[in-house]
Amino acid sequence: MPNQVWLSQLQKHRAIAVIRASKMKLAQQMAMSVAAGGMQLIEITWNSDGAGELISQLRAELPGCLIGTGTLFNVQQLQDAIACGAQFLFTPHVDIAMIQAAVAQDVPIIPGALTPTEIVTAWHHGASCVKVFPVQAVGGANYIKSLQGPLGDIPLIPTGGVTLENAHQFIQAGAIAVGLSGQLFPQGLVTQGNWQAIAWQANQLIQELNNLQIK
Repeated sequence: MPNQVWLSQLQKHRAIAVIRASKMKLAQQMAMSVAAGGMQLIEITWNSDGAGELISQLRAELPGCLIGTGTLFNVQQLQDAIACGAQFLFTPHVDIAMIQAAVAQDVPIIPGALTPTEIVTAWHHGASCVKVFPVQAVGGANYIKSLQGPLGDIPLIPTGGVTLENAHQFIQAGAIAVGLSGQLFPQGLVTQGNWQAIAWQANQLIQELNNLQIK
């Protein structure tokens, strides 16, 4: 998927559901619930149970969504994820060899970075955009806003501290999109299997972020 297509999808949908689960069936239910709520960017972390198999399955079950993966630590994992059909790739760190491997196969890669030096390094080596993680530890939306002056040309995706309540603040601060994990899947709702409530929460988030684009 060319970078421009990926960036246009980020600008359109604004939020990525990050799913990490110890059982593949649970992760599948989590993905289906947020998709039912209108979220179309779904990340299955590579350290989830049966991640590769689930990515392939979701590609077939949710043709209207983009299904990617994250928590990739090396080139071998990255190649395995691409082979399973992952459409975008997140890493928790900046690894130039991984960036180059993804670029060579035209799969968007979003390395994790925190400092301006790390962000620029990732970008200069071909990152599609950069994950700012853990953003809440360094000031949250204010940190994203402070980066816009010198680094405004680099698309940023904050994660780690993004909530249903503050997601809009990060978009308003200049982020191209946000990543949410546990906030989308409250433990009580997951335990109850209340997928309808999770879908409703996801829908409320998407509606709020879509309304920001109109302003």
